[in-house]
Amino acid sequence: MKLLHTLRFKLTLLYLLFIVTPFIISAFALPYYIQGLLSSETKKLTSGTLNALSRNIETYLDDLDRLSTSPYLSDDVMTALKIKANHRYQTANAYTKLKTDRALKGTLPNYLINTRPDILSTIIIPNVGPAYLTSKDNQFGLLDDFPFRDEEWFQAALQANGKAVFTSSHSQNYLMNSKERQVFSVARLIKDPDTRQPLAVILADADKKILEKITKDITFNVSSTVVILDQNQQVLYSNHLLPEELQSQLSQFRTKDVYESASYNGISRNVSPADWKIVVFLSNEELKSKVRWIYIIAFLLSAGALVVTFGVFVYFSRWIVKPFKKMNLIMNKVKKGDMSERFQTRGQDEIGQLGISLNNMISRLDELINQEYRSKLAQQNAEYRALQSQIQPHFLYNTLNGFIGLNREGLTKELETAILSLSSMMRYSLEDNQQTTIEKEFQFLEKYGHLQQVRFQEKLSVHIHYDESLSSVAIPKMLIQPLVENAIIHGVEPDEKNNVVNISAVRIQKNGQAFAKITVEDNGMGFNPQAPLSSAQIGLINVKARLQMNDPDSVFQIESSPGLGTAISIEIPLGVIDDERDSSG
Repeated sequence: MKLLHTLRFKLTLLYLLFIVTPFIISAFALPYYIQGLLSSETKKLTSGTLNALSRNIETYLDDLDRLSTSPYLSDDVMTALKIKANHRYQTANAYTKLKTDRALKGTLPNYLINTRPDILSTIIIPNVGPAYLTSKDNQFGLLDDFPFRDEEWFQAALQANGKAVFTSSHSQNYLMNSKERQVFSVARLIKDPDTRQPLAVILADADKKILEKITKDITFNVSSTVVILDQNQQVLYSNHLLPEELQSQLSQFRTKDVYESASYNGISRNVSPADWKIVVFLSNEELKSKVRWIYIIAFLLSAGALVVTFGVFVYFSRWIVKPFKKMNLIMNKVKKGDMSERFQTRGQDEIGQLGISLNNMISRLDELINQEYRSKLAQQNAEYRALQSQIQPHFLYNTLNGFIGLNREGLTKELETAILSLSSMMRYSLEDNQQTTIEKEFQFLEKYGHLQQVRFQEKLSVHIHYDESLSSVAIPKMLIQPLVENAIIHGVEPDEKNNVVNISAVRIQKNGQAFAKITVEDNGMGFNPQAPLSSAQIGLINVKARLQMNDPDSVFQIESSPGLGTAISIEIPLGVIDDERDSSG
């Protein structure tokens, strides 16, 4: 029974009864479900119909393609074309001329005349001599001396070198008495199968009305506009007059397959044999009108629910908002440092319990402020002293001695580089900030290593590498430099052999979490980590303390043996790995 009197129960009950149920049912669930269903079905129907339509056009273009290969089916025709191409026709005897003309004027038309009725005519243009026309309408004839070889389709057929070339819509301007009918064509270069030499170009014209026949029986569940674009993205056919909005978008279908706007949705498919595109634009307005009445009902239900809940809200808002405003006022005073005021609780509901918790929090906060303030001051002072003591005086002494050596040897360029490195290091160490990034810290270490190499010459090699993806990872300033300094002073300097110090930062994964792993490794003297504390170990402990203070979840590890060198690694957590993204990558 206690649950029935809680504020959470009252607000949840009001929310479910007067807001959630009406809004989900009337404003969101039903209209969106129906609209989504209609949109999904429309897209499926459109996609399937468009695929079938494109296949029909491809089938027709394939017929045209096969028609253009018909000269290869007759040995007599190929022989006649060879005679024409080899300039033997003029010197041939009467029988050869008769046989050649009969093949081109009689045999070839027999292959072409029994084609589909919408294939209006075929023209074959030998390399030498006049062109030959095969037409289903005998009233047409070829124009005398028509410059076929200057036409774009003729040149395109030559460049295609035996492959079919489809042309866009054009008029038959090479025929006498031709009507102003529009056709599209396929052209192909006929070549000698033996020598691969060009013999002729064949052109087959198809009536543009066939595209209307193919598309007129195609229907969609909303008003649609079907457009066929040629290889130059020009309109070859459209079943309706295109508005300006759609005309301006046609060129974009060269690089995309869909189009969406407030008025239309466009889907396209490629017609592969001719490099054409078929585009269907669907009316969004008509689709929206089918669900508009559902939105009206949903709006009315939502409006009614809002009227009822508004009255409830006016009553309960005064009861709920007032104590929260009072709490907010108290918290603003606490933010400014005033801990004197407390919230006057009434009742035992959640607001009353929250008021009690607020009062307890303010009292506890007041107690902790002084402790935290003193602790923070001590921490800042300790960190400041640690930063200031990082570059030891003996390092500066040895570095300056190295500068003198470079000067005496006349290595002015190396001396200038070393001085700039020291200047950059000093500027970095004196910057008034406690945090830095791996990129800046490693740039500092590069200059530090360079100066140490000036001192030790061939005895010391320093190699530094970090992953670019870790450049912006934040770390305490000058966290790594003491580790490098320890490696050189306690590992390299006492050792008689040449030594290498490797400094790296890489990204690793452990137990589903990403870490930035920073490693300082040398092949110097090494030490026993279990031995009594030395100056080197004290420095490492200080670095570990700074690391834990900055990030308690970080890991600090030391691996060392006398005579075998030392490897120190720091692992800083970067966050939980996204399993889905990680598996896909």
